[in-house]
Amino acid sequence: MKTLFTKLTPVAATVLLSLAAVTSAHADEAKDKLSISGFIDMSYLAVDIDGGESFHVSGLDQVELNVGYEFDSKLAAFVDVEYQNEDEGVDIEQAFITYAVSDQFSVKAGRFLSYTGWETEEPTGLFQYSGTGYAPYFYGYYQQGVSGLYSGDGFAVAVSLVNDLAGPQSIDSEHPAIETMVALMPTDEITIKGFYSKDGDVELINTWASYSKDALTLAAEYNSAEDSVFVGSEATGFLLMANYAFDDIGLTLRYHDWDIEDASGATYEDASGITISPSYTVSDNLLMVFEYRMDEINDVDVTSYAVEAVITF
Repeated sequence: MKTLFTKLTPVAATVLLSLAAVTSAHADEAKDKLSISGFIDMSYLAVDIDGGESFHVSGLDQVELNVGYEFDSKLAAFVDVEYQNEDEGVDIEQAFITYAVSDQFSVKAGRFLSYTGWETEEPTGLFQYSGTGYAPYFYGYYQQGVSGLYSGDGFAVAVSLVNDLAGPQSIDSEHPAIETMVALMPTDEITIKGFYSKDGDVELINTWASYSKDALTLAAEYNSAEDSVFVGSEATGFLLMANYAFDDIGLTLRYHDWDIEDASGATYEDASGITISPSYTVSDNLLMVFEYRMDEINDVDVTSYAVEAVITF
């Protein structure tokens, strides 16, 4: 059987083979620099409100695709594309570049998620199905700006200068907000982080500590905020969490509490809750999460049940 190379002169065939080898090498190199990951999140949720209407919702909650590309040992770019089964539809969640100035100091710029908060924005970082619900009062959110991170031996500090603490679409940089972080890691098991953020009259303080060894994870968080809900508001909140994982089964227990007062000192919102959340790792890529949650919000009892499937890739 004749091939293309049998019809070429030896020199031409050699050149073509060399070009093919170079192209293949570049393709392999580009593949090594490219990273793709993501998740699919779906759930069933039933909520019973004392004295109010109960409701049930189910379906696809969120799909996310994370793409990263390392141009060299210093420069990299990341883009997260998200679909939520709500009015948002498809959205660019994050898009930023990072540059490693040194082994200890790096800078990122673009649209990125705030460092603040024990509980993550994504379901893949939670130990249970739901977040406490107080994140909008005390945490930063997706932001646009620039951030510097310095990591040393057992500690890290970060400063972010952003358009808005919780405004991923804000492009007004005339009055930027600032978010600062100090992190201490005295041992491999203990992490302590403190954040101070300010945006005009809004001031946020978020602190948390965690202990993680073998199958056990413990965490505690305390928050305080001024003007984060409305002008003149003052808010405090905390959580306590324990997770234990044995083989493919995990169990999370959490207690959370928060209180919001208006400018006169009157209670605007008072909420607390207990969460019990078992989980089962079906495979390396599939996690099932079950949750029973009891809340009291302004003296109204709210009970919820949830089943969630999270597929990662």
